[in-house]
Amino acid sequence: MTPQDAPRARVRVTSPRTSAARTRSVSIASEIDEQTRLGEVYISSLMRSQLRLALAVLLVLASTLGLLPLVFRAVPGIADVDVLGVPLPWVLLTVVAFAEIITLGWFYVRQSERNEDDFSDLLEGR
Repeated sequence: MTPQDAPRARVRVTSPRTSAARTRSVSIASEIDEQTRLGEVYISSLMRSQLRLALAVLLVLASTLGLLPLVFRAVPGIADVDVLGVPLPWVLLTVVAFAEIITLGWFYVRQSERNEDDFSDLLEGR
């Protein structure tokens, strides 16, 4: 048997760092504190999510309360309807409107705090 016919031993080639975990040498909070480009991306992401939330709440409020005058104009008989002795338009413009504003305010605060909590978790690496 010649050396060329002998079976070759297999050799495994690996990098010494393949099994090492890759860690961030710089935290996200320090990126924000140092006002780097990456920090700006994180902050603008938070601001965009808060802006989307504000616009969604504003859209709901405008589409409900803003359309009430059109409903009153389109259905003139609505002014003749009484609820507990009070005309229906007054009930809609006071009780229902305030309830909606309070509910939307509560929803906005809750969601914006959730956005900020998610951002804080991101900064802490959770």
